[in-house]
Amino acid sequence: MNSPGHGLRAGADASDLTHRFDGDSVSRALDLVGERWTMLILREAFFGVRRFGQLARNLSIPRPTLTTRLRKLVDVGLLDRVQYASDPDRYEYRLTAAGRELFGAIVVLMRWGDTHLAGPEGPPIVLTHQTCGEVTHPRLTCDVCGEEITIHNVTPSRGPGFLEADPAPPEDPARSERNS
Repeated sequence: MNSPGHGLRAGADASDLTHRFDGDSVSRALDLVGERWTMLILREAFFGVRRFGQLARNLSIPRPTLTTRLRKLVDVGLLDRVQYASDPDRYEYRLTAAGRELFGAIVVLMRWGDTHLAGPEGPPIVLTHQTCGEVTHPRLTCDVCGEEITIHNVTPSRGPGFLEADPAPPEDPARSERNS
């Protein structure tokens, strides 16, 4: 079983995350979806838009840019390109399971924008929870206890995939003697 300090070298502090940027999950995710058009394409896909022409029209995105972003989203496995007509061949873009899992990220950004950037009339889009029929204000919660997750009640620590920093090269004994 992995403990919070699993894989740490002797004497290492489990709370020392100074090398966390080497292969951390946030930077890897942003490499895939951190560009504005990519996030807007995903938002449209979450709201049911699947076809190239609809995406181009809804986003007012240049077609070459849309083509490039869609190709990337297909290549990394967030969208599937599915033929829906032939003669001529026509395709639509459907979220994969991995793509659907980004819904929470889009909703968190939407909620933040609604709180801090919406005009006096309120948010431009609201989400209605189908089960209860009420407008919802989604939040992050702990999957174990259900408490809301905030910046004040979580602590980052090394996980099993944490990459150790390369140790400093051993000092050259000849150099040490010269510096004495």
